[in-house]
Amino acid sequence: MLLAEAAKQFAASISIRRVDQDESVDAKSIMQIMMLAATSGTKLEITAVGADAKDAVEALAELVSTGFDEK
Repeated sequence: MLLAEAAKQFAASISIRRVDQDESVDAKSIMQIMMLAATSGTKLEITAVGADAKDAVEALAELVSTGFDEK
């Protein structure tokens, strides 16, 4: 849910996929992200197209790499 909420803050079209699969999903859709079935340790690829694409990828990658800021 945090990933989709963060993605929605950007105008760019953002997709995410498991590196072991070919299909990408819309990073702004909670349901599509859930269908990835990505558990801890799953390698993901985040791509974006649009004016703020670079910022979007950096922010989402940071969110994922920090474990969604869970403590």
